[in-house]
Amino acid sequence: MAASLEVAYIFRRHGDAFRQAHAGHLGRVERRIMGAITACRTAALGGHVEQCDDCGTTRVAYNSCRNRHCPKCQGSARLQWLADRQAELLPVPYFHVVFTLPALASGIAFQNKAAVYAILFRAAAETLTTIAADPRHLGAQNLAYNIRRFVWLRTKYAAA
Repeated sequence: MAASLEVAYIFRRHGDAFRQAHAGHLGRVERRIMGAITACRTAALGGHVEQCDDCGTTRVAYNSCRNRHCPKCQGSARLQWLADRQAELLPVPYFHVVFTLPALASGIAFQNKAAVYAILFRAAAETLTTIAADPRHLGAQNLAYNIRRFVWLRTKYAAA
């Protein structure tokens, strides 16, 4: 069976070039995450030797980075989180609705994140409430929604 491709391998192989190419748009947090994932379960983080009491076989086990973004460290935690969230779902239909900003507004949003996203969230909430209350659509009196901001990086100026 062939070894699976891992994020850490990609970072080790292409991380330096990626950091250089995106130096102006890659923050300190992102660089630290990349560094942690790159070093995860390598000699860079140290390790320990494990030995079988029965046969004496030894192996080196390297320490993990324990970064919450690391797919290797957080794989089982991610699966558990997904199972927990799925258990919380109500037996009702859900709708996924997307509101986007025009490309011309991205520069303003990048410089004024709090104000622009507050306006966008308020407008989205008012729109959902109005449309859902209309009897031609849902006729809903009580509406619950969860609004999140996701960034789709189409250009180097996307609000992040």
